[in-house]
Amino acid sequence: MTTPETSPTITVRYFAAARAAAGVSEESAPGGLTLDALADTLGIRHGERLAGVLKVASFLVNGVVQRDRRQPLPAGGTVDVLPPFAGG
Repeated sequence: MTTPETSPTITVRYFAAARAAAGVSEESAPGGLTLDALADTLGIRHGERLAGVLKVASFLVNGVVQRDRRQPLPAGGTVDVLPPFAGG
């Protein structure tokens, strides 16, 4: 049986505006969530400012762009949250 202390997790890393909105550069979240569910969880945890960033952010899952927001995230993986960047 899996307990909250031993349940599989993912590492979420924030960059630029996402880091500022979250107030942390990295944290853990439950594994097995979809990107949509992860965004909801993180928005509840950190508030509307981060929720707004997550709506327009790009995500890398284990270094690969993840566009399907309904695919379960791998336990033990890393999700990078990349807000839109300005400039050229």
